[in-house]
Amino acid sequence: MPKEVETPKDEEWSVDAIGLAAGEVWQILKQKGPMNLRALERGVPGPRPRVLMAIGWLAREGKLSLEHRGHELEFRLTEG
Repeated sequence: MPKEVETPKDEEWSVDAIGLAAGEVWQILKQKGPMNLRALERGVPGPRPRVLMAIGWLAREGKLSLEHRGHELEFRLTEG
């Protein structure tokens, strides 16, 4: 019998949840400096899409930038 896929709860995808994840991404980058996506995903709890939305949130606000490092992207804060 196939394993059922659990549907995410609505609160996991709320603007508040994404905003909290954005705050966690910001804190990690502030504490540890520039990081690649894989490292950020390990540091922020929750599903990968929410981490990506949090990164987009911060990028849209101009709070982070990205730079190509070989085949990876490195994320860094634009302000202290």
